[in-house]
Amino acid sequence: MDAVIEVDGQGPSTQASHVYDRLREDLLSGRLAPSRKLQMRFLTEAYQTGQTPLREALNRLTADGLVEVREQRGFYVKDISRAELAELTKTRCWVEALALRESMKAATPPWEEQLVLAQHRLSRAPRSLSATTFEDNPEWEKLHRIYHRVLIANCGSQSLVAFCGQLADQLYRYRRLSIRKAFPSRAVGDEHAAIVNAVLNADVEGAVALLTAHYQRTADVILQDETIFPELKANGG
Repeated sequence: MDAVIEVDGQGPSTQASHVYDRLREDLLSGRLAPSRKLQMRFLTEAYQTGQTPLREALNRLTADGLVEVREQRGFYVKDISRAELAELTKTRCWVEALALRESMKAATPPWEEQLVLAQHRLSRAPRSLSATTFEDNPEWEKLHRIYHRVLIANCGSQSLVAFCGQLADQLYRYRRLSIRKAFPSRAVGDEHAAIVNAVLNADVEGAVALLTAHYQRTADVILQDETIFPELKANGG
């Protein structure tokens, strides 16, 4: 049986959740690069944990689609591909269109107020920490996630919201890897505001069209990023 290091009185399950959160952040941020082998010895030292909670965390991340198991070779960071990005985007558009329609069908003043507040807070946060060179702002990312979650939170299905969140995480990893190409010159604030206006005007099809176009526009930019898809350069774009 693996030895488990007790930290601050934490049991194995609590440790696994802690390791899961830290690994997840490093996977989403790109600090653990796509296709990298996740060696147990390195991870136990880097995350100060035992193998049992580590394996539990890795299994959860595999279910989340952020880690993959290669037969007879162990755990690896999930690789990226243009085909997967296109598929994930299409799937997210499908399921969030459903979630947004259901949210708007059941619209209430408190939900609309929450959405307006989420969009307002996001609009006040600078996209970049620097005015001269693009430097990602963690606060903007946090508010951006809240905004998109509030959009679909009124759909009446926590399972649907959870699945949307899983897809969002997988796509966020692509966006982070391509962050300097996907966002610096893009007026995403206008896109966010337009979606909210459509919601407040009860324009269901308009809101859905704006949301799906918003996601597709991001994917289209990333799909042409030679820095993360070097095969584009080899194939001449």
